[in-house]
Amino acid sequence: MAGAVLTAALVAPAATAVAATPAPHWASSAAAAEAAALVRTQKLVDGSTAKIYKLGPQHYRMQIVYRGQVYATLEANKRDTGVNGNGMFVVLTFDGEVHSWIGGGHQGPGAFRLPDGSTAKVTKLGPHHYKAQIIYRGSVYATLEANERDTGVNGNGMFIVLTADGEISASIR
Repeated sequence: MAGAVLTAALVAPAATAVAATPAPHWASSAAAAEAAALVRTQKLVDGSTAKIYKLGPQHYRMQIVYRGQVYATLEANKRDTGVNGNGMFVVLTFDGEVHSWIGGGHQGPGAFRLPDGSTAKVTKLGPHHYKAQIIYRGSVYATLEANERDTGVNGNGMFIVLTADGEISASIR
């Protein structure tokens, strides 16, 4: 069974599982993205491409595209967002910055050391509902809450994704 899962992960891009995630911040309409201004494309760590569109001030949409097919769409409107797609973590910031990485995930609840030396304290609030407090030198510097959908943030150059299933991962650019 593990071999079959590994093979599937190698054949398809990491973001494939994201497209099946029903959540309000995912958009499946290509027409909606076409109405916005394409500002750039960017390669993601798994080889797929991010198409970044500006919708307005502090409002961006990103399509994850692989072999011409849109696998997922993220929208950041005055706040950052993020997702875990088969182990590829992606953050889209409200100013259009995109960062992706693979690995480093920790399954909560629990306390986990992050790359900048801070600690993420992940607690379960309910089914598909987790909260992470980012603690540095005894103080809470940020709080993320994933309720039925993944979330992400750029915290001073450290990108963090918290999933609705309690997985957290962080990367420093």
